[in-house]
Amino acid sequence: MAYEGILLGMGNPLLDISAVVDEEFLKKYDIKLNNAILAEEKHLPMYEEMAAKPNVEYIAGGATQNSIKVAQWMLQIPDATGYIGCIGKDKFGEEMKKNSKAAGVNVQYLQDESTPTGTCAVCVVGGERSLIANLSAANCYKSDHLKKPENWALVEKAKYFYIAGFFLTVSPDSIQVVAEHAAAKNKVFAMNLSAPFICEFFKDAQEKALLYVDFVFGNETEARTFSKVHGWETDDVAEIALKISQWPKASGTYKRITVITQGADPVVVAEDGKVKQFPVILLPKEKLVDTNGAGDAFVGGFLSQLIQEKPIDVCVKAGCYASNVIIRRSGCTYPEKPEFK
Repeated sequence: MAYEGILLGMGNPLLDISAVVDEEFLKKYDIKLNNAILAEEKHLPMYEEMAAKPNVEYIAGGATQNSIKVAQWMLQIPDATGYIGCIGKDKFGEEMKKNSKAAGVNVQYLQDESTPTGTCAVCVVGGERSLIANLSAANCYKSDHLKKPENWALVEKAKYFYIAGFFLTVSPDSIQVVAEHAAAKNKVFAMNLSAPFICEFFKDAQEKALLYVDFVFGNETEARTFSKVHGWETDDVAEIALKISQWPKASGTYKRITVITQGADPVVVAEDGKVKQFPVILLPKEKLVDTNGAGDAFVGGFLSQLIQEKPIDVCVKAGCYASNVIIRRSGCTYPEKPEFK
């Protein structure tokens, strides 16, 4: 099987500014743990404040880019994956390019002359994380870039697509173009619920995309928010996963599969009217460094097996393996080679 360019991701490339902070800091900027939000005016001073911390780290991130990099790492096949998004023409942008190319991902960034590369503040308290994204250039992605022959060639070549729900705030028309292509050509299209605010405030765009989604990923908080927004009156993750899998579909080629992670609790998979639960690899609390990128890594591990046409239980195992590696390190980083069997 030819693997070159088989998996393509599209999303918001962000440079993670990661630092251990305290409860005081969270209070000061009105931040909740285990959440992901877009930066408002009140948050802007925090980036400088975090950059001044002695333990600060800069790591190339952004949800989709993390997942694609992890899939690439798990596969160890050069150029198996590609990624599209928008960065600025600046030092952070160059850093991002270098980092992604070193990871073996074929990146095709749109570079915005006038806007800085997006950043994401990763506030870590007791191993748990909160994300505040200042999209900047990532917000400037235009579907015209996608339609350029050299970029559309990546879409034509790919057989699997992955886009985090965060991209719904930036370029829903790009998502639509790729989703329709996937449906027309019997390719696999995967998305993530990504964050409670996406389910709440980008409901219409999310529903429009959902019609085309073959694999829906998310965590328990996002699933429960999705349920609440749609008036389902249930907090039962298995029931919600099932309902999402039965949501109407534009193409009948594949039945939708919903995969919901729940931290240390089992992964819930709804497929074909049935729900299965898979235990995760438990980690002693003292080995936890931070949960930043855990969900992204799960998706990356999962996709690395899916594109090899492995059964779902193997995909879940690979997802659990990848996220277990990532939470023992700072940010979405990994050792040189995976040891997944």
